[in-house]
Amino acid sequence: MSDDPDGQDATIEEIEEIEPDVRFTYANERTFLAWNRTALALIATGVAATQLLPEFHIPGGRQILGVPLIALGAVVALTSFRQWKANEQAMRHSRPLPSSPMTVVLSIGIGIIAVIAVVLVIRGSK
Repeated sequence: MSDDPDGQDATIEEIEEIEPDVRFTYANERTFLAWNRTALALIATGVAATQLLPEFHIPGGRQILGVPLIALGAVVALTSFRQWKANEQAMRHSRPLPSSPMTVVLSIGIGIIAVIAVVLVIRGSK
């Protein structure tokens, strides 16, 4: 190992870091931005649901529908950053890209919210 300017040994990870092809870096960033657009859409939809929908026959129905959308948007935003960072590190260290939890997180979250919406509509029509 070689000494860095501070007099400390550089780690193997720092020595083996390479600059990835810029196309891959940009693709990773575009994917991150796409996930964040999705997160923003979920949050905006959740806010709209809590503020703009007519009242359901169930007390707090708008919040029951809107708050999970906002929470899912927050989870997607945070998870997308972790995934972007993990992908960037993998590319810089010539490792395989890690699998992404994003599709599972989003699919399960939207499925749960859809069930909530169906229950609210069915219960509200009685």
